[in-house]
Amino acid sequence: MRVGIFLDYIGAIGGGERLALLLAKAIKGDLITTDLKSEAIEKLGYKDLRIISLGETIKFPPLKQISASLRYGMCDFRDKYDFFIFSGNWTHYAAKRHHPNMWYCHTPVRAFYDLREEMISKQPNIVMKGLASSWTGAHSWFDRRSVRNIDTIVANSQNVRGRIRRFHGRESTVIYPPVDTDKYYFRECGDYWLSVNRIYPEKRIDLQLEIFRKLPEEKLVLVGGYADGDHAARYQRNLIKKVPPNVELRGVVSEEELVKLYASCKGLICTARDEDFGLTPVEAMASGKPVVAVDEGGFRETIIHGRTGLLMSANRDDMAWAVNEISKDPERYRKDCVNRAKIFDSSVFISKMATKMKPNKTDS
Repeated sequence: MRVGIFLDYIGAIGGGERLALLLAKAIKGDLITTDLKSEAIEKLGYKDLRIISLGETIKFPPLKQISASLRYGMCDFRDKYDFFIFSGNWTHYAAKRHHPNMWYCHTPVRAFYDLREEMISKQPNIVMKGLASSWTGAHSWFDRRSVRNIDTIVANSQNVRGRIRRFHGRESTVIYPPVDTDKYYFRECGDYWLSVNRIYPEKRIDLQLEIFRKLPEEKLVLVGGYADGDHAARYQRNLIKKVPPNVELRGVVSEEELVKLYASCKGLICTARDEDFGLTPVEAMASGKPVVAVDEGGFRETIIHGRTGLLMSANRDDMAWAVNEISKDPERYRKDCVNRAKIFDSSVFISKMATKMKPNKTDS
């Protein structure tokens, strides 16, 4: 069966991009995207995949998102593939023409729904507030209309399944994102904690800086980047000014280097707000490392409190206590972490996704 996999953009590599790349390789599908950074693909070892770019988007939000939506809405690959998979927030605009199809939903666009009022309130002036309100109001209507063209919806977590039901009135099946657990390994519990995120405001990196400012005897290595023209560029610029001396901003690293960082860290810290799912805790656990995370969202579905890490309130003091507590003996979590990670192995994901790729299968 010929499968076309639509992916919003390939810029900064996060969980969504990794999922689409792994799936395309496993089922021998083609990737269809807009913005394309080939060097990012090569760093992850996927340079042999066939990737089709529909063209670059406008590098200024919300024009970036609007231009992506238009490109997907106008494309036509009906004669080239037998099945279509949409991954991301904008690709499902291609769903009207492309059937049978499946949407692997990482989350409905939160700026259109549960975080809309907050996003509008953060705009710097009344003009920008008005533009943000108009855009989210109009585009959310198109978003809901487009989702009606989806045959089957797969959610990446129970957390996201609830959002889909709430905002789109649709049922979905949960298939957790994949982690290639075999490539991760334990080397040692070294002298640093690790944080792996896109540098976005919703990841609350500023909270991590506060935690490690309170813990000058601990060290944090922070890995991650953002896409060109992304809404988080200003956030990162401001963040750099606040970095304490015991925090190292490593930026974007190769897959090989990231695996090594997991192998030698004490543990992973996660502070994302109501995370959709969160692949990084599973990657850390596959490396035998415990996780300190905020007690919210998808982290509750991966981390077993007290056995593979600690789930804490999203405040500096509680999180700092957890870092201190685990630092006393991080290796004692090793066995439970490795066993827990196996539940999310890529082989499980591929097997479950294969059962959903059947013509004329719909959710309603």
